[in-house]
Amino acid sequence: MRLVTTTKLALTALMRAKLRSLLTTLGVVIGVAAVIIMQSMGAGATALVTGELSGMGSNMLMLVPGATQGMGGASLGAPLFTPDDVDAIRRECPAIKYVSIMNVRSVRVVAGDENRSTNVYGVSPVYFDIRQWYPAMGRILTDEDDRQGAEVCVIGETNRIELFGSVDPLGAELRVHEMVCRVIGVLEPKGASTFGQDQDDLVLMPASTYARRIMGDDRIGVMMLSAVAEDRIDEAKAQVESLLRQRRRVLAGEDDDFTVRDMRELIAIMGRITGVLTSLLAGVAAISLLVGGIGIMNIMLVSVTERTREIGIRLAVGARTRDILAQFLVEAIVLSLLGGLIGLIIGVAGSFAASRMLDLPLALPHQAAVLAVGVSVLVGVLFGVFPARKAARLRPIEALRFE
Repeated sequence: MRLVTTTKLALTALMRAKLRSLLTTLGVVIGVAAVIIMQSMGAGATALVTGELSGMGSNMLMLVPGATQGMGGASLGAPLFTPDDVDAIRRECPAIKYVSIMNVRSVRVVAGDENRSTNVYGVSPVYFDIRQWYPAMGRILTDEDDRQGAEVCVIGETNRIELFGSVDPLGAELRVHEMVCRVIGVLEPKGASTFGQDQDDLVLMPASTYARRIMGDDRIGVMMLSAVAEDRIDEAKAQVESLLRQRRRVLAGEDDDFTVRDMRELIAIMGRITGVLTSLLAGVAAISLLVGGIGIMNIMLVSVTERTREIGIRLAVGARTRDILAQFLVEAIVLSLLGGLIGLIIGVAGSFAASRMLDLPLALPHQAAVLAVGVSVLVGVLFGVFPARKAARLRPIEALRFE
């Protein structure tokens, strides 16, 4: 019952100076809102990265020559793969469903009066199944195209727009390097990748045609593989690693001169990166909570000074020291809690707006929201104790004499 009375007295005191009370909470409002928005944007970025990498194929493996660390590239000097390596993987790795060659080079392409530089890939027909990427127009490459070394290609949406505009590209001639190939299909648009690269800015042709007409030899820079099932990815990696160690004559105890990487590793790496960045941003935003707490303490000290006579009268008529302490402590907690709730509302609205502006998935971190409001209350307690103790320690006679 005493707590209810104390709370009513605290609320009455705060309502007498509505504007000052609202301004006092501003630091906490900004801090809580900033923490929630930063956490939401970080979670949205992580979800976007995870979704895009998973969209490349949940069973996909990437095989590159040379040892790699983290997100770094392959080490120099490692021998490239050969068509015999591709055949051996298809033949001796039962956990592998698809194997595709993937060579790439930046080449200038010409269509009529238009020309531009783009990435030209030499791939196997199963590349489209591994990437789960299919045509919006026309058809994709076939095994027959690869066997014959056919001079045909499939283009991305960016090249369709830049080179052909409103003209139907199917059947049109496209000069690639020193050869002319016929456009047989246009891929579904994918847009920008997680790393900002335009995934639609490409031309795909049969690996055999690329090796003969673009690269000049049949060595392979990258292989894309697909496991027969997601729960057999580890088995597929072990089979490929064992086979290639034998074929590339890697001795026991020596490091592999190749790397087999799956999407789970890339997702984990990107998740750690976005997590660290999110934590740093949230930490910077949380400084506003500290500033808000200092603001609450300053205003409460001013309030104690202004209400010294009121405190003296309450003490003179029988109020105990703990009653005065509780009143001012409740006022500080109410201020910080009010700031936390307003900050929560602004943070949710800001997260929604940021996700729309940055085209990120909306991810509201419930734990971060609860933690931010809880911390705001804790700030009120910590920074409200000193002013409350100062008020509670006033002597009634001195307080009544105060002008």
